[in-house]
Amino acid sequence: MLGYVNKTYLCSIFAFNLELIYIYNMIKVSDTAKKKVVELMSDDGYDASSDYVRVGVKSGGCSGLSYDLKFDKTQEEGDKVFEDNGVKIIVDKKSFLYLIGTTLEYSGGLNGTGFVFNNPNANRTCGCGESFSL
Repeated sequence: MLGYVNKTYLCSIFAFNLELIYIYNMIKVSDTAKKKVVELMSDDGYDASSDYVRVGVKSGGCSGLSYDLKFDKTQEEGDKVFEDNGVKIIVDKKSFLYLIGTTLEYSGGLNGTGFVFNNPNANRTCGCGESFSL
């Protein structure tokens, strides 16, 4: 027979495990994106081994939301920090849920050169791939 289990305890275990799931599935970085990130960080005076790629979502673009990607040396309060393929990524609290499961890739083909966000949460994306909607 099972004994009494405190509901608060069960909720805290669930929340902790949910956080681990988010961290594991947050943002993946492809090999080509990693190479380009390291190259661009070095060109801009950042160190890929200690500095961060800040990824966010902001209002705008032809589909309603657009991606924001920049380099950063510091974390802000409330930021989530992840690492994949040797790239340290910071996501602000507001953008966190929009980006779960996203893969950052780099395209250098005939259709254009730049970073591409493959976001499984996006219901619609624009032709340029820089904006999306849920």
